[in-house]
Amino acid sequence: MIARLAMKKIPSRFRRLDGALADLPLDEPMLLTELDGFLTGVLVGPEPVAPDEWMQLVWGIDNGTPPFEDPLDVQWFADAVMARYNEILRDLERGKPQPIFDIDERNGDVLWEPWIDGFTDAVALRPDDWAAWAENADPVTAQALSGLSSLIAIARNESDLDSVQINAMQSQAPKDIGDCILRLHAARARDDVSAAAPSKAVIPAKVGRNDSCPCGSGKKYKRCCA
Repeated sequence: MIARLAMKKIPSRFRRLDGALADLPLDEPMLLTELDGFLTGVLVGPEPVAPDEWMQLVWGIDNGTPPFEDPLDVQWFADAVMARYNEILRDLERGKPQPIFDIDERNGDVLWEPWIDGFTDAVALRPDDWAAWAENADPVTAQALSGLSSLIAIARNESDLDSVQINAMQSQAPKDIGDCILRLHAARARDDVSAAAPSKAVIPAKVGRNDSCPCGSGKKYKRCCA
């Protein structure tokens, strides 16, 4: 038997959210571990994505109308998703990401692929920005992006690696995912700080009354702009 989640390790609020996701009227709803990867991708991506935009992928709609009749259900669902979003952010800021992975109860293997599927959906929101980021990233960030790209390819059965390399990456995937998203979060934080930093004001040199006027008139400052 393959459990979707190791439920005994998941708080009750996540069990309810997982059930609500499974009940969405979709052929393939985004379940909890996939949602977790998706929200993480939104948070660590190169450009901000507004909740109004990415929530539509969670609903599985494109017309902005949530698939619930009761407004209270709509509000609870949105609040539950945002609560997890904020929790992921807090964990990243503390340097202790805790991705939600599925577990194979037969052997205890971590099934990280659904998480990566959700992360891939987040990348698809801004593919050009992610590509530009990978092209211009510093070595540490580039390594993280490359590692996640390799896992995406493995999950999709599109990897060019040989079976030995794939097996090695699969066994390390849960740890590597945590390391990579921490690096991306750090890079995103640095970029946000740089973008928000004010430019330094140019302080003009003090002009004496008998100096030439800085306006270029040729007159002394005291008889021109003073």
